[in-house]
Amino acid sequence: MRTGQSASLQLPSFLHGTYRSAQQKSRREGLRCGEQYRADGSFPNPRQMVEVSPGDVVVVHELVDFQRERPAWRLYMVSHVMVALSEPPQSSIPVRRDYEALFRETAWGALFFATTHMGPVSAQSTAKRLQAVLRFWDPLQGARYLFKNLGTEQTLEEVMVASCDWAMDAWCPGEDAPVRERLSLAAERMARATRDDCIEAIFREMPRALAHVGKLNHWNVVADPAFQRERLATLDPRAFERVSGALTGELISLLLDWDHELGLQ
Repeated sequence: MRTGQSASLQLPSFLHGTYRSAQQKSRREGLRCGEQYRADGSFPNPRQMVEVSPGDVVVVHELVDFQRERPAWRLYMVSHVMVALSEPPQSSIPVRRDYEALFRETAWGALFFATTHMGPVSAQSTAKRLQAVLRFWDPLQGARYLFKNLGTEQTLEEVMVASCDWAMDAWCPGEDAPVRERLSLAAERMARATRDDCIEAIFREMPRALAHVGKLNHWNVVADPAFQRERLATLDPRAFERVSGALTGELISLLLDWDHELGLQ
């Protein structure tokens, strides 16, 4: 869905209200979207879009949403929409994939999917998410955000660093440029990355994954770059796609899997 870009940020009305109100409205929106998707494979547009006043705060992550009785913009409630729209009898994977593809082409959807890392975070999918945010950069800059720093309002640049620093570090290391330019370069490189390109990006991000993985029973083996390269070469296309973006969390899961496999030998 290509929407005409507005100079101001607009969000669906179902994302605004107290926690309970936004939760209920988001679930109803998800059920409405799921019903239409089952009928014809499409999604309805939000019933009402509301302009966000300059400087208004948008809560991006539930972790920092403590004032639940206070009406606010709660962007993270898009996840509640996706849970409701993918309720049985339909499979969650296709419907969530199609929902993202459509609403990623809106400012609110672009920011949600770029900062939430839902589903497989491959190089290709991350490139699309970053490119979407970049297309809506100007209107998104008009708001302030609550992301993961408790009680601290953040700019768009600060939110993107907090949520996507791994992408910039893995795909454009050492670049001394503004956040917007680094994200653009990372997205460009991800979009045309070969398997070898992805492996090199993974190795650039692996030290951070190792620093956060916790205890490994076979640390010396799993932390060995030669072992890692050998194991990466054996991943089938689907498993490799999942880690191809070099998201730290996915690499941590990979390290834990390898450690577990070694324990079974």
